[in-house]
Amino acid sequence: MSTPRAIGAIELSSVGIGYLVEDAMLKAASVDLLIARTICSGKYLIVVGGGVSQVQSSIQAGLDKATDSVIDHLLIPNVHESVFPALGQSVVLGKDHAGALGVVETFSGTSALAAADAAAKAARVTLFRIHIAMALGGKGLILMTGGVADVRAGVQAAADEARSRGLLVSEGVIPRPATELFADYL
Repeated sequence: MSTPRAIGAIELSSVGIGYLVEDAMLKAASVDLLIARTICSGKYLIVVGGGVSQVQSSIQAGLDKATDSVIDHLLIPNVHESVFPALGQSVVLGKDHAGALGVVETFSGTSALAAADAAAKAARVTLFRIHIAMALGGKGLILMTGGVADVRAGVQAAADEARSRGLLVSEGVIPRPATELFADYL
């Protein structure tokens, strides 16, 4: 049996401390560095993936080093496999695959990851974009498609997750979107 995949993230208010935290995280455990960069509003985001115990150790080391700079953080022990390609912006939709469009916007990139995982686990949706923080003022954006009922369920699950963190900006479902809304993904 393969090792369960986990994803962890720490979003920080300081770029300088971000580098210190990233170094501590990478030295604490053998994880894949998925994202490490400055993001809008002068913040720093670190996202790692790997085995559950390795990601847990990495996140804990980062939190220990971060002092008072943590804006948000998460650990998803068994992240839905569709989160990784959507985060990497490597999802291409076939013309027949684009259905209803679901959109969820969050106040942090970290909360967008948690919301995307919740959507994928709650409904038969295709996550095709998880946009974190860049050119969004530090926010997160999730785009998903599928049948109308599934997209409604996915958006609801994602919105509930973001809302529980106090970080939901908006949510929406477009049952029959204009094809142009998918132009970058077809």
